[in-house]
Amino acid sequence: MNYDLIILGSGPGGYVAAIRASQLGMKTAIVEKAELGGICLNWGCIPTKALLKSAQVFEYLMHAQDYGIKASGEAGFPAMISRSRGVADAMSKGVQFLMKKNKIEVIEGTGKLMPGKKLEVTGRDGKKTIYESGNIIIATGARSRELPSLKQDGKKIIGYREAMSLPARPESMVIVGSGAIGVEFAYFYHSIGTKVTIVEFMPNVVPVEDEEVSQQLARSFKKSGISIMLESSVESVDTSGKNCKVKVKTKKGEETLECDVVLSAVGITSNLEGIGLEDVGIATDKGKILVNEWYQTNMPGYYAIGDVINTPALAHVASHEGITCVEKIKGMQVEKMDYKNIPGCTYCQPEIASVGYTEKAARDAGFEIKVGKFPFSASGKAKAGGNSEGFVKVIFDARYGEWLGAHMIGAGVTELIAEVVAARKLETTGHEIIKAVHPHPTMSEAVLEAVAAAYGEVIHI
Repeated sequence: MNYDLIILGSGPGGYVAAIRASQLGMKTAIVEKAELGGICLNWGCIPTKALLKSAQVFEYLMHAQDYGIKASGEAGFPAMISRSRGVADAMSKGVQFLMKKNKIEVIEGTGKLMPGKKLEVTGRDGKKTIYESGNIIIATGARSRELPSLKQDGKKIIGYREAMSLPARPESMVIVGSGAIGVEFAYFYHSIGTKVTIVEFMPNVVPVEDEEVSQQLARSFKKSGISIMLESSVESVDTSGKNCKVKVKTKKGEETLECDVVLSAVGITSNLEGIGLEDVGIATDKGKILVNEWYQTNMPGYYAIGDVINTPALAHVASHEGITCVEKIKGMQVEKMDYKNIPGCTYCQPEIASVGYTEKAARDAGFEIKVGKFPFSASGKAKAGGNSEGFVKVIFDARYGEWLGAHMIGAGVTELIAEVVAARKLETTGHEIIKAVHPHPTMSEAVLEAVAAAYGEVIHI
């Protein structure tokens, strides 16, 4: 059973790479032990956004009077979960359709790499089959990371997967970690009535973001009633009783929190175990597969993309890496990925979106910078929509005009960041953005106004 390309894993890196390979005329197969679409589509990106949308609709109902409407509603937790699973199932079926459309063979089972560009697949019936290929791409993704002090039992101490399918809404929840997963679930559960406490080891929530964005999110969350404990760590969790007793170490000493459920949101761990890396001799370091700029491992014919390599663990990164990898295998003229222009999005409310240097990182790198900031409180569209929290912040190199970074927090900003990504890709200057007419009234005007503010030309503040 010979193929030009076999891909191990069908997440947003794997299935996208398979489709591109098929488009380029390669005989392609994809091996998947669970659901097509991987974690992102089935248990991550897509179903979480469905849950967050339900929470947002519920919040609108609860504040309908602010829009001159009399309305009331009740958060139907099981129905919200059911809708989320339905959205994920529909998307997975969509990937199945794309596989058939592109004549990609889907091999169901657990794959294990072998020397000589072979892959042994153990089917769900236990039968083992060996497949040969000219090239193999490893795209096995990642899972929820476990801390020694926070062992997940799937019931009282859970990861993101269980958080999307709990049988009932918990009355109280402690969320450990305030990255994207942590704050998104914090918003969702708080919105539907759960008492939420976030425990974060770093001095700021969403610590990878610009400091001003982190501070704004903390203000918004605290205003809504979410408790936040910064520079704190969970030392242990006692699950022997009805509730969880969470021992938290803070700057002021130890404190014990009681809750129904603890959600561990402290990052992810690459899925490298049991896939045959050692058998083939593929090099790893600190839990990541080592690759060159074209995603080739140290063993010819074996490649790796996505969460298993040391690049940003984002679905859109994995997809882009998959396409780049396949096109390079095919011998095309390929442009390397620019990892300095990767957008990051967090879908709590208010949303967060960013790309490029933070202000601190730009200064630390030695740039002389211009910084512009425009608050949504001065935006007509934001005011009309009842979403005036947050701002757009932009950073330019004062000497050469390079757009170094942009950081946004507010309603719908995850839809605005692509303008900055495209502009940076095209080496657009701030003055060109100022002269590019933005429609009124829109949230996108805040990008124009922030750039104008950086150059002392802002109109509406």
